[in-house]
Amino acid sequence: MVRIKPFAAIRPPKEIVEEVAARPYDVLNSAEARAEASEKSLLHITRPEIDFEPTADEHSPEAYGKAVENFRLWQERGWLVQDRKPCYYVYAQTMDGKTQYGLVLCAHTDDYSEGRIKKHELTRKDKEDDRMVHVKIQNANIEPVFFSYPDNAVIDSIVKDVTARTPEYDFTAEDGFGHRFWVIDDDATIARITGTFKDIPAFYVADGHHRTAAAARVGAEKRIGNPSHTGDEEYNFFLAVAFPESQLTIIDYNRVVKDLNGLTPSEFLQALSEDFTVACKGTKAFRPGHLHEFSMYLAGKWYALEAKPGRYDDSDPIGVLDVTVLSGLVLDKILGIKDLRTDRRIDFVGGIRGLGELSKRVDSGEMAVAFALYPVSMKQLVDIADSGKIMPPKTTWFEPKLRSGLAIHKLD
Repeated sequence: MVRIKPFAAIRPPKEIVEEVAARPYDVLNSAEARAEASEKSLLHITRPEIDFEPTADEHSPEAYGKAVENFRLWQERGWLVQDRKPCYYVYAQTMDGKTQYGLVLCAHTDDYSEGRIKKHELTRKDKEDDRMVHVKIQNANIEPVFFSYPDNAVIDSIVKDVTARTPEYDFTAEDGFGHRFWVIDDDATIARITGTFKDIPAFYVADGHHRTAAAARVGAEKRIGNPSHTGDEEYNFFLAVAFPESQLTIIDYNRVVKDLNGLTPSEFLQALSEDFTVACKGTKAFRPGHLHEFSMYLAGKWYALEAKPGRYDDSDPIGVLDVTVLSGLVLDKILGIKDLRTDRRIDFVGGIRGLGELSKRVDSGEMAVAFALYPVSMKQLVDIADSGKIMPPKTTWFEPKLRSGLAIHKLD
């Protein structure tokens, strides 16, 4: 079972929610955040380096200090206001005509440390440290973690009843994605939700592994400093939005590489032919249509790469993944890239940017080759998390991303 609780969210008045709500900190670089941030945008809190000219180092003491100052100012100005009582919330996102409904809640750090919040990716300590600093200095979870959970008919029924009402927030962001938000403040419904989740065996981290790990570390640190710790304190809980598994879709997460490891394009194609059937598709963008088929853009042309039989292990939850196949047979074997988390020759491109982003980065001369992968399924993600194994880095990309600023959780 997982342990959850309602919380009194800090959130924007509905009249200005579109101005305050922002894309997550980690999908924008500093220049993009500065260009996107309006006066009231939460980006001034999540990417505070944009308030300096020239843009400051996002990890500098000045940037961290500005984040704290801006969070305080947003509350003083009434751009963020705390609800009067603990509530649950429903957050609906619509993309391409499909809507997914998540519960905004607080999860318990013990469920993470004891394995009931299951991860599928390794985290990087530097990123964990950065997120931990942000949680500590704000004494709050400014941005939520994205969870999935096994479908539950009771929760589905509650969400259906809640969303039949007029939402508190209802807007379409500049990217065309719709966002709606309802407040659940009825005590009986709150109790029913809390009780029902006691029968949910696990949460799965869909997006936000570093934020989850950082929240758990902050909670553990605060425990040490509290001799009267009971486990019920607010710092034991952190902000999440949890969606039923069946509603979520994983899209492709692609790779671009700076060089061909000393090979010419023709030599590289020849090397690929040992483990793949290679077919040139011309200049029109080509997308892989099934597992173990890859798309490659090289020297102005698109290619289909079909992994030959025996080059992958369909009986192993990690070996079957196309990220594993590509890493072993191409990135490591031919291009000499051993560690995806540290090698600066490789970069990763979320599928939401389209295949055009891959060809653009190669045509510009920044990169030498690009690969598009067939996306991982939710079943594969759950199977891997349940097995206790870890996916290779940058395997899954969930879209739409959670909009930050719709709900903030304070740790006291």
